[in-house]
Amino acid sequence: MVKGYQANKERLEEVSNFGKTIGKRAGFKCEWCESKDDLRVWDYHPDLPPAMETLALLCRQCRDWADGRKADSKELRSIRNALWSDVPAVAEGAAKVLAQCKETWAKEAIEESFIDDVIKAELLK
Repeated sequence: MVKGYQANKERLEEVSNFGKTIGKRAGFKCEWCESKDDLRVWDYHPDLPPAMETLALLCRQCRDWADGRKADSKELRSIRNALWSDVPAVAEGAAKVLAQCKETWAKEAIEESFIDDVIKAELLK
C-alpha cells in the first residue's frame, strides 16, 4: 500500500511539473471546450511516463467526460474542435469521448480529423 501511494504521489508531482508549460500551450483555457473554469492537467495515458503529448489542460466538465461521465450530445458539440489539435491527449482524448456519443455528426467529425487512422478505426468500431 505504501509503495503504491508513494508511486502515485511521485507521478502526480511529475505531472504537475508540466503544469505551467501546458497552461501556456493551452492559452490558460480548456483544450477541449475553451472554458477557463477549474482547469487542471489531465493525464491521457496514466500508464506511460508523463509527457507534453500525453497531458491536456481540461476544465472540470471535460475531465468528468474524460473519466467516463455520460454527456448529452448537444453538450459534446463544445469539444468537436479539439479533434484538430496536434496534441494526442487533446485530439484523441476528445475523440474517445465523442465516439461514445453515437451521433452521426460526432462520427463524421472523428473521421475527418487528423487522428491516426488506426486509432480512428478502434474508436469507431
